[in-house]
Amino acid sequence: MDELSATVAGGVLSVTINRPEHLNTLTVPVLAGLADVLEAAAADQRVKVVRLSGAGRSFSAGASMKVDDWHGAGAAIDITVQANRAVRAVTAMPQPVVAVVQGPVAGNGVSLALACDLVVASERAVFTMGVTKVGLMPDAGASALLAAAAGRARAMRMVLLNERLTAAQVAAWGLIAAVCPHGELEAETNRIIELLLSGPAPAFAKTKAAINAVALADLEPALQREMTGQAELVRTNDFIEGATAFLQRRPAAFTGT
Repeated sequence: MDELSATVAGGVLSVTINRPEHLNTLTVPVLAGLADVLEAAAADQRVKVVRLSGAGRSFSAGASMKVDDWHGAGAAIDITVQANRAVRAVTAMPQPVVAVVQGPVAGNGVSLALACDLVVASERAVFTMGVTKVGLMPDAGASALLAAAAGRARAMRMVLLNERLTAAQVAAWGLIAAVCPHGELEAETNRIIELLLSGPAPAFAKTKAAINAVALADLEPALQREMTGQAELVRTNDFIEGATAFLQRRPAAFTGT
C-alpha cells in the first residue's frame, strides 16, 4: 500500500509509515497493514532485524483526530483492534525491532515506538501522549508500556499532564535506548542494526521473550482494558469536544459528559 512500505535487504526488514503530509497518523488500513507485515515477518527466515520508521519529520502523530474516523461503523474498535495487533506483533516476534524516531511522536505512535525493543531518537524528537487532552485514554498498550519502563509516577505525569518531553528526558526516564544528534541518527541506527545482525539470533529471540514475559506481563490485560475503555470514551461529548478543539487549535471545554 502507498501509505506503508516494507522491504527486506541484507537481513533487515525496513518498514516505513508513509503519510508525511499527515505526520504519519495511524489509520485502520495502515495499522492493519503494519500488523500483517510484522506477523508475516516473524516466520520469515530472511529477516534478522526489523527497522520501523516514519517518513518525513515525524515518526507518528498517533491516531487521526477526525471524529468521523472514530464514529464510523465500528471504527473506534477497529482502530484499537488493529493498533493492538501491531503492538502484539512487535512484542511477540522473535527478531529485535528497532524504532527510529526523528521528530514528534504522539498518542499511539508513542505506544508503537515503546513496544519496539530498541528506540533510537534524534535530539529533535519530542514525545507526548496527548490522549487525555482530547478526552481519550492511553491505548495500544501504553498503560502497560509506560509504567513498565518509566514507573507509575512518570507514566501518570506523562498521560495526565500531557507534557511534551524531549528525547533526552525520556531517555533519562528509561523509555528509549539512545539519543543522538539529528545528523547522526541514520549512522547510529545503522551501527545498532549491524550489532544485532552480527549477534546470535536464537539467543536474542529467547532473551527478548524472557524479558518481555517479566516486564510486559500485564500487556495483554492492558490491551483489553484499553479497548473497552476507549470504546466508551469515543462516544462521550468530551471526546467530540476534545477532538474538535484539537483540530481547531483551541483549548477544549470539557463538561465531564
